[in-house]
Amino acid sequence: MQSAITSLSFHPTYPLLLSSGPSSTLYLHHINPNPPTPNPLLTSFHIKHTPLTTTAFHPSPSDSRIFLSARRRYFHVWDLTTGSIEKVTRVYGHQHEQRTMEDFSLSPNGKYMALRGSAKKGGGVINILDARTLQWVTQVRIESGGGVADFVWWGDGSGLSIAGKNGEVTEWSVQDGVLGRWIDEGAIGTTVIAVGGKSGRDEWLGGDRWLAIGSSSGIVNLYDRRAWLEDSTSIPSSEDTNNGLPKTPKPVRALDHLTTPTSHLAFSPDGQIMVMASRWKHNALRLVHLPSATVFKNWPTSKTPLGRISAVAWGRPSQAEERDGCLALLSVGNEMGRVRLWEVRA
Repeated sequence: MQSAITSLSFHPTYPLLLSSGPSSTLYLHHINPNPPTPNPLLTSFHIKHTPLTTTAFHPSPSDSRIFLSARRRYFHVWDLTTGSIEKVTRVYGHQHEQRTMEDFSLSPNGKYMALRGSAKKGGGVINILDARTLQWVTQVRIESGGGVADFVWWGDGSGLSIAGKNGEVTEWSVQDGVLGRWIDEGAIGTTVIAVGGKSGRDEWLGGDRWLAIGSSSGIVNLYDRRAWLEDSTSIPSSEDTNNGLPKTPKPVRALDHLTTPTSHLAFSPDGQIMVMASRWKHNALRLVHLPSATVFKNWPTSKTPLGRISAVAWGRPSQAEERDGCLALLSVGNEMGRVRLWEVRA
């Protein structure tokens, strides 16, 4: 690999890792750090004239498909079981809003595929496809000036948290539509959003406890949605116009450890650690412990070979790794085309 890594993805069950970049080639590795050949390459897949931007395993263990997209008017679906490759060239009835398919996300429950649209008139658009049939299902439009900065599926796949470039966040349910909107405190140039952890009430906002928002200043605001849930119970239903969502919530902590724009945010599978990174500066990555919201000081160190970070992903450890004290796997890709993998231990 000689070009930047643009996307990393772990298989939901098997020890497999996807990596891809603008070289138009996707690499599939078996996660096995033991010699003689650590993490061997299983296969690769090249698509001519398609510099890959987003790649992902389907989140269902029983579904063997890999989704691949680029800054093009189409995306591909590669079925590992059959070897077939399907090219999807249009979102019927919404082609004018989908001039590029480069930014997508599969819902954790495996039902939906969300595609950020190119239309920005009056805000921004995200089209929702059926992840099985790849047909258009519905659409969400936000009113944020400048369009959609980033979006993330709730943990149960029932809805999205959508961050507009002006700092307004829209909470949207597939079944019920827009539930409410709120403003990220001090938002200037929102860049990325992530959710993680468990709130203890699965039916409310997907059951996610933590929500983090990064900005062009490098500041990352961390919110505790469990506290929102507790506060909402004291509001009479007749006075609640935002479905229990505070319109101007206070972050648990504003993390200022990055000094260049935040490009990556991701929570570990158990919600105990958040990684935040910026691709605009060498070795600009920090791990945040939850629920204390404190940054780890012992890693990374000045000697950790991170480079300019271009992709991050968390993976679940195998049963053997869990018994050995491994909490999660962290993969980091950089602009030199290198992918490094770490075990996070208790």
